[in-house]
Amino acid sequence: MRRTAAERTPESEVRPDLVGARMRQFRKERGLTLRGLAAQSGLSIGFLSQVERGVSSIGLTALNGVATALDRPVAEFFNGNKASPEGATEAELPHHFTLTRGDNGAKQYVSGQQTYRMLSDRGPGLVLEPMMVHIAPGGRREEAYGHAGEEFAYVVRGELLYEVDGVEHRLHPGDSVHLRSNVPHRMYNDTDELTTVVSVVTPRLF
Repeated sequence: MRRTAAERTPESEVRPDLVGARMRQFRKERGLTLRGLAAQSGLSIGFLSQVERGVSSIGLTALNGVATALDRPVAEFFNGNKASPEGATEAELPHHFTLTRGDNGAKQYVSGQQTYRMLSDRGPGLVLEPMMVHIAPGGRREEAYGHAGEEFAYVVRGELLYEVDGVEHRLHPGDSVHLRSNVPHRMYNDTDELTTVVSVVTPRLF
């Protein structure tokens, strides 16, 4: 029987509890307390503690804030990979073209109820981060979080609660949202079915 994209388990996929364990490891290596990390990342002490203990999951954009505070690439929280080198000017950047096939074993990252499937290859100087996000039902709601950049989400399957600045919006297939990410926001699947979303965020997370 053919498995769906959400059911495949590529080599890059890891157990979600490792994200919290690596967060604790990197935090201690920098000599930071949870209070210090909370102050630098904009997330609460209680939420960060739950993530480290594997009680709560953390979305990629919030994890990016933690990674910045700990001076680590986001990828290191999953598989220890180093980020692509940066620093080249736009004139020095090579031509970039990506063609991603639907069944090419694209990288996936798992955090709690959410599985992120990367929809393009890495490349220096790129801004957009396109992803297919599969959100399983249940689990704890993430903490609302604001950060630099923009976000776009298009619901392909299922339903999604998307909270922006304290106001909840229920999205159905075909619905989309686009926002400046500096306002606190979070998404949650409160149904008993899998929700699939195409998400594009800036800046890139990996």
